[in-house]
Amino acid sequence: MKLSHIDSSGRAKMVDVSKKAVSDRKAVAEGVITMSAEAAQLIAENRGPKGDVLITAELAGTMAAKRTAELIPLCHQLQLGHTDVVAELDPELPGVRVTTTVQVSARTGAEMEALTATSVALLTVYDMVKATGHAMQIGGIRLLKKSGGASGDWNAET
Repeated sequence: MKLSHIDSSGRAKMVDVSKKAVSDRKAVAEGVITMSAEAAQLIAENRGPKGDVLITAELAGTMAAKRTAELIPLCHQLQLGHTDVVAELDPELPGVRVTTTVQVSARTGAEMEALTATSVALLTVYDMVKATGHAMQIGGIRLLKKSGGASGDWNAET
């Protein structure tokens, strides 16, 4: 197994995708933030001190997906076709679950955009609710599935 972002002398490099065919690609990622039941209740009742937590997190995630190449040094800049960031209360945590879907027609996939969007959406929830206490925990950020490209489809469940 070889790392694609490391050249033969061990230096970091951007992968050359210029010869790859453009194809439709999709990536889905998820993550969660756990918090006190009281903090989750404030979100549910839209009584957060900074406004609507879920909608703000979704917008922040969408903005982050568009700026992934500025944040991750070796990512290619992609013109995204569609980004859907969904932040939902999950009473079993208690907390918020974020699921992001990114679609693109490109020479490289959108996994990093989906993961970045999910991460920033969760950080936004933290920022907006931290006045209730700092004992929140962000975790479980992972790629659920991806489709398209030379490596084909991949699903976390398989």
